[in-house]
Amino acid sequence: MKQKIKKLVNPTNYKRLFSYVKRNGVKGLRGKLRSGWHEQESPNEVYPQWFEKNRIHDNELKKQREEAEQFAYMPKISLIVPTYNTPPEFLAEMIESVQNQTYPNWELCIADGSTERRTKVLIRRYRKEDDRLRVRYLDENLGISENTNKALALASGDFVGLLDHDDKLEPDLLFECVKELQDRKVQVVYTDEDRIVKRGEKWVHTDPVFKPDMSPDLLNSHNYITHFLLMPKKLVKDLGGFRKEYDGAQDYDLVLRVTETFRNDPAVIRHVPRILYHWRIHEESTAGNPESKMYCYEAGRMALDRHFERMGVPAHAEHTGMWGLYHAVYDTPGNPLVSIIIPNKDHRDDLRTCITSIIEKSTYRNFEFIIVENNSEEPETFAYYDEITAQYDFIKVVKWEGGFNYSAINNFGAKAASGEYYLLLNNDTELITPEAISDMLGICMRKDVGIVGAKLLFGDDTVQHAGVVLGFGQYGGFAGHVFSGIDADGLGYMMRPCINCNYSAVTAACLMVRKDVFDEVGGLREEFVVALNDVDFCLKARKAGYLVVYDAFARWHHYESKSRGYETTPEKEKRFIGEVKLFQKYWGDILEAGDPYYNKNFPVTIAPFTLQL
Repeated sequence: MKQKIKKLVNPTNYKRLFSYVKRNGVKGLRGKLRSGWHEQESPNEVYPQWFEKNRIHDNELKKQREEAEQFAYMPKISLIVPTYNTPPEFLAEMIESVQNQTYPNWELCIADGSTERRTKVLIRRYRKEDDRLRVRYLDENLGISENTNKALALASGDFVGLLDHDDKLEPDLLFECVKELQDRKVQVVYTDEDRIVKRGEKWVHTDPVFKPDMSPDLLNSHNYITHFLLMPKKLVKDLGGFRKEYDGAQDYDLVLRVTETFRNDPAVIRHVPRILYHWRIHEESTAGNPESKMYCYEAGRMALDRHFERMGVPAHAEHTGMWGLYHAVYDTPGNPLVSIIIPNKDHRDDLRTCITSIIEKSTYRNFEFIIVENNSEEPETFAYYDEITAQYDFIKVVKWEGGFNYSAINNFGAKAASGEYYLLLNNDTELITPEAISDMLGICMRKDVGIVGAKLLFGDDTVQHAGVVLGFGQYGGFAGHVFSGIDADGLGYMMRPCINCNYSAVTAACLMVRKDVFDEVGGLREEFVVALNDVDFCLKARKAGYLVVYDAFARWHHYESKSRGYETTPEKEKRFIGEVKLFQKYWGDILEAGDPYYNKNFPVTIAPFTLQL
């Protein structure tokens, strides 16, 4: 038996499998095997070794310097740094990390408000030795935003990049950014980053932040872009630079205003998936002592509120109780009708639980139920239909005459629906969060959004669904859930199961879509009888230009696949493999390119958000 299982599971995950079975039994095991193992470990376990292996090495630096000189476009990069009593050893490392860049056309613009002589002396020494340093000594400390604006005023470059006074750059950072700028439509570039912390007498690399490509909803949840960020200098100045009222979150405020400028053409924002920036954490830094800087998080919330106002989006930001993480709450103007479409074959008790939970708990009240009856056989099922339709005039039962086809059944239900929004819902779900429908609807009413998914929990309150990433799974790869199996409030990687963000797909077990988007993409593709219809549907919406959003604050129980079961027979297995092949035919280019909301440093052949040496 163990040998058979070993064939199904990557050796990296073998021990995790038996650990899972020991804790949970076999519940959900086939799903984990099918979609690729989804128990998560912290990247920190192997990160120091991984970083040393994957950073640029000395033998590559000379070649990169030569290549940089051959760029067709060589803009000047102005690195903006406000300094204030920076410890000399940190300041020296910061300056030298700029001087060591393989890309040559840069300047370092320092606005120094220090009161300590040793900081000023060190800056003067480096300035005397290297005329690429431009320095302004301030008569007083004006605060982080005004000090940064003074450094910005020194800039003569085409682009500006933000650098903290005690942080460090990898020598290939500017090279990698300018390489992206060779595509002249690109205007904004950001990179991955990590932290350097002192352990004993050594500074070590830890907490890698492997970011997705541009994710508007993740940015509306927290400033995931942070370091490193490169922007057109003219744009930054035209936007008024940094604003004092957002001190502590001044970079977040600026990032929001810059990305707004390109909201109709997000392709001009490019992400470099390499760890190129090192954020130093020590006792005096904000990240080292977050409780002392609570004003930063309130400034960030205010910046988000102003962002929504400028965008004309009726919304506001709320603190989540986790530092620097926000819940963007969107209004539902006009409170449009939501049609809740639930396929059902018998399973009367599951359906009753689902419907009752919504009727009794939901704070959003303008909804109707479309129950799509699918060849039920038990008299009790039809008696329940009679009972609920007599009791509630907003419940309708329509009869599907064909065999089981999940896509066709939901398309049929949509034709009977009267709402402007559809909520596709499994009959084995149960509402947990009273505001779930309202929260999902508010997001779905945005013009840039096509589909919204929810956070689904197993009956034991571990995560069943918190987003879908492309590439996982057997048979050459297709898609898989991330964070499956963690606790309901588990933080996961980059806190992503806890906050709203974008994914390539979400599960149709609980999926909201605008009627016009549903019609535009032709509903669910009926070639996908059971599997991958939801992922295909989401990718069709993305291809049409819409975002897919995971709503972490809309919680439901999902008692996973009670109605259908897994592919345990040879016939079902054969059908499943056929649907995977069909999915790969339609979306092979995207699978090959990699999921933009994931990060290519995480292999899809092992557990999500896991590094491999």
